[in-house]
Amino acid sequence: MFFPHSVIEQLTDTQVDTWNRHFARNNAHERPRAIEEGIWRRTQDPANAAQSGWAKDNQGRRRVVHYRYQYDLDYTFPVPRLVLADLYLYHSVLAPAAEIEAYLTQIDAWLGQGRWRKKNDAWWKGDLRVTITEYDEHPQDERADRDTPPGFRSVDICFITDEFDVPRTVRQLPWNVLAGGMRIKEQRGDPTIAQDLSELLDHMPFMVELGCGSSIEAGVPPLHFLHEVYRVTERKDNTLTQSHQFTMRPQDDTLIEEMLTDATAKADQLTAMFRVAFEAEPTRAHQVLKEMHDAGHLVGPVIQHNFDLLAARAGLPECFVRRYDQKIPPVPFDEHAKAILVVGLHADRRAVQARARERGMKVFFVDPEGLMENGEFKSYPIEGAREGDVVVRAGAIEALTCLKELIDERDRQPATVTN
Repeated sequence: MFFPHSVIEQLTDTQVDTWNRHFARNNAHERPRAIEEGIWRRTQDPANAAQSGWAKDNQGRRRVVHYRYQYDLDYTFPVPRLVLADLYLYHSVLAPAAEIEAYLTQIDAWLGQGRWRKKNDAWWKGDLRVTITEYDEHPQDERADRDTPPGFRSVDICFITDEFDVPRTVRQLPWNVLAGGMRIKEQRGDPTIAQDLSELLDHMPFMVELGCGSSIEAGVPPLHFLHEVYRVTERKDNTLTQSHQFTMRPQDDTLIEEMLTDATAKADQLTAMFRVAFEAEPTRAHQVLKEMHDAGHLVGPVIQHNFDLLAARAGLPECFVRRYDQKIPPVPFDEHAKAILVVGLHADRRAVQARARERGMKVFFVDPEGLMENGEFKSYPIEGAREGDVVVRAGAIEALTCLKELIDERDRQPATVTN
């Protein structure tokens, strides 16, 4: 496989300008926006037994996936291209020794099928190399003083482009996330279900926290798209299992097979999310937020969980909190904000809403509390809504457009004069 790998073959002048203003490496931002990164760590535990398959006689398996991609513009050809300049994909699996041995036999076959060439301690295909390392006791478990289950072994598989520098601190991130333990789901309280955000008018100015809801309306796939690409959940007959069970057994994991047998085709899947996000445009919801920000109703930066930069591209300041180096990243709350409006986010993973409540801010949610899946509406309640919070079951465009109309109507009312 050769790099750079084309993601968008021909960019328009507008897209080049978008890249240079928002994504280019030389821009000073709170994070390197030309980098896409993701981490999954799956372990078997009684708390996730339904998804991980945990049982008294079936426990101890682990799967870790960490990717970090560097994108750039390429001017090799007459027209600029968006390219994947560098790739780092790390995969670690811990399982019973017999399963690991069978898995390694499969890997040997896939290496041959993909025509990889052995050189020193790695296998090469063009500009991409892969290392395969077996352990009786994983160094990260030894370092963290974690016991290896009796009769278990592990294997690490790492794909990386030639000369791509991935610092040790970055390579350590998935293990830091693992050490942080399982996320415990919040217990939903009894929020008020409202038809619209009219009550927010009594708690202005406000701040906004954006989840994937507004991005989905812009055509960006939801997170479970990545779950499918990286085979985080099991599939049967090319469809997701109804229980969305974790992929835990090596024999059920096709990610490495796909990378080894046809890395170029798999790279198209790996980069699809970034490509679609880059091609997406801010929606009416983002435009309304910008209008409210300009009018002083919305204050502070948009607290952002998405890497598509749609809010920034609409002209709004952002604070990106979907981080792996900080479990609870700092948030610059505006001292004048009386409320926080959470749009399309189901779980308070970064404790933003919890910290807002501690500051006395009222919490409003905009979310349909469900999604269409295979033509059927699936309930997906907001996880941590509390008594005193307000939930509006609507999409971002609908709810925010209505809010803007409510504000405009209020502002058109004549001022009340009192003696």
